[in-house]
Amino acid sequence: VVGIAMAQIGKPYVWAAAGPDSFDCSGLIVYAFGQLGISLPHSSYALWDLGVPVSEDQLEPGDILFFDGLGHVGMYIGGGEFVQAPHTGTDVQVTPLSSYQNAYVGARRIL
Repeated sequence: VVGIAMAQIGKPYVWAAAGPDSFDCSGLIVYAFGQLGISLPHSSYALWDLGVPVSEDQLEPGDILFFDGLGHVGMYIGGGEFVQAPHTGTDVQVTPLSSYQNAYVGARRIL
């Protein structure tokens, strides 16, 4: 699932988009898991109710990370980094988790 999400790097953020040419934050997650036949809701808030909670020190690649009071999501890729579609005017990109520590809420594991 990480490889699928990483293959979207450079594609533009578009609100409510779920690929394959553009994405919003939850759309990137929905698309990546969808390519593996796993249907997820296109809502960061609804994603919080799925899978199992994971503590930050137990993160594994593919875990869904939640930020900004559940209003933003990304996918952990390992090495303290995550892939995300941040906001209008940006592209899908890799970001250090440390740069989002003040906004970090938690993580869930689907796979």
